Amino acid sequence: MAYVDHAFSISDEDLMMETSYVVHNRPPIKEIALAVSMLFFGTLGIVLGIAMAYNKVGGDRAHGIFFAALGAMLFIPGSYYTRIAYYAYKGYKGFSFSNIPPV
Repeated sequence: MAYVDHAFSISDEDLMMETSYVVHNRPPIKEIALAVSMLFFGTLGIVLGIAMAYNKVGGDRAHGIFFAALGAMLFIPGSYYTRIAYYAYKGYKGFSFSNIPPV
């Protein structure tokens, strides 16, 4: 079993002694809109990039591969933060809107 040092941990009793506080778990609209738009444009970039590479738009496949890579760079964080927002909205344990960084 692992050793846990409780000397620096904050317990519920420590929080109750200081002041009362209210946790606002409201959805951050701008951040969620940014995540969804990154997901959408990333998916669009990947699909168009693959189509451009297949049809050799611009004379070779490099343009399509580059476009698909840019789409992937948008898709990855967009899908990650959209998933966090969805799970926080549904109320899954361990997910909160505070996990989404502010813009």
